[in-house]
Amino acid sequence: MSGSTAAGSGAGASSAAVDELDLEIEIDAEGTAVSAVSARPADASATIVVAHGAGAGKEHPFMSGFTRAMHRLRVATLRFNFPYRDAGRRFPDRPPVAIATWRAVRDAAAARAADAGSHDEAIWVSGKSFGGRMASMAVADGMPAAGLVFLGYPLHPPGRPEKARDEHLPGITVPMLFLQGRNDPFAIPNEQLDEVVARIGGNATLEWLEEANHSFEVKGRKRPAAEIGASLAPRVADFIRTAH
Repeated sequence: MSGSTAAGSGAGASSAAVDELDLEIEIDAEGTAVSAVSARPADASATIVVAHGAGAGKEHPFMSGFTRAMHRLRVATLRFNFPYRDAGRRFPDRPPVAIATWRAVRDAAAARAADAGSHDEAIWVSGKSFGGRMASMAVADGMPAAGLVFLGYPLHPPGRPEKARDEHLPGITVPMLFLQGRNDPFAIPNEQLDEVVARIGGNATLEWLEEANHSFEVKGRKRPAAEIGASLAPRVADFIRTAH
């Protein structure tokens, strides 16, 4: 299918629409596959693979808005569903399944870059909430990645800051960007995520979005989900270009 881009700011932005290709990616020896959407600008400088949150799949407007905006900023994308989503199940896959899925999808993204002649292209991994947390667990488990981008990290269940999900993060050495809403119940009190990022060290960057919630919505400011997702793309593209 074909999709036009949804945002237009940032260095190196291109106005050309980019064709999107529907894929199926095998994730195990039994032939289990997940659905994905891949798109590649002609002048792509990197690839970012993006996973959805627990309650919505790759088709959600936030996801498509974000990835289409990244295309305009010269970044190839691959967004995908976890197996539970394609199967129509409500509850997310357990970490071993999610991590195996991440490994297979990341390898598929690298293969697509190589097919396009970019054998050494940087492959970044990213996700909304659950998807980003599973990406970080996969990287902590040895999955190669140029870096990580969190579109709202679920540090703990809402109202349960004592149940922090941060044990694996300080061991990750690749560049990490945390984009987080100040009013995100998964990261209140905000100081807890500040402390986690400080403990990770210099390879982690935290950018707070004032008044934004877990979906990056701001009370009193109505915006379509696609526009919200697209609005994050310039920050992510700039980080990819400048991270070492």
